[in-house]
Amino acid sequence: MASEKCFAKGSSAPGLVAKGQIRLYSMRFCPFAHRTRLVLHAKGINYFSFCLRHDTVNINLKDKPEWFLKKNPLGLVPTLETSSGQVIYESPITCDYLDEVYTDKKLLPADPFQKAQQKMMLENFSKITPYFYKIPLGKNNGEDMSVLEGELKEKFVKLNEDLVNKKSKFFGGNAITMIDYMMWPWFERLEIFELKHCLDGTPELKKWTEHMSVDQTVKATMFPTETYKAFYKTYTDGKPNYDYGL
Repeated sequence: MASEKCFAKGSSAPGLVAKGQIRLYSMRFCPFAHRTRLVLHAKGINYFSFCLRHDTVNINLKDKPEWFLKKNPLGLVPTLETSSGQVIYESPITCDYLDEVYTDKKLLPADPFQKAQQKMMLENFSKITPYFYKIPLGKNNGEDMSVLEGELKEKFVKLNEDLVNKKSKFFGGNAITMIDYMMWPWFERLEIFELKHCLDGTPELKKWTEHMSVDQTVKATMFPTETYKAFYKTYTDGKPNYDYGL
């Protein structure tokens, strides 16, 4: 099941996680939670699987339920909860956990050095994600964001060079691995952030986005561009409508 409409302060807590299942506390438009949704789907832990299933409970991040803060005092999504009451949060940690516990279709490399390379790349990418928020917010406030846009383009050039050097379709080889899903949510939102032009001059990175966009897991977890745009309009106006489109 999915809660669809988000739970807010004063709401009753959902029931216990069913035995053998796992619950994702999420927000429909959050790119960090999107990472975990991608991994859940890629590994077949979905609503339609007879063996592996998860349910989703969406959270109002501006008005968080008291019961959710008891599970995760930081109030962050994504958060996972197991049927035995174990709680795991922070998007890379939730995704690593799922990859270790559900061993079919491993997304992280078995080789320790290759795994370390992916984690180093993810650490570097974490320094890029703030640009996706600072630039649109600055533009919305009428500020000149050309310097920050230039810096973002330089970051994209380095990612492009990485693909050129690897001679591969994806960042972990010729098949999608964990690092691709960890980076994808922000690239899916480039048009909404009005940053798609920052890919100019990065042909291999552009090809990567094209390869990613036809992946079945990516297609299954994305929203239409107009839905994203409408939500982010409410977000930048300071009144996020987490239930937009329901």
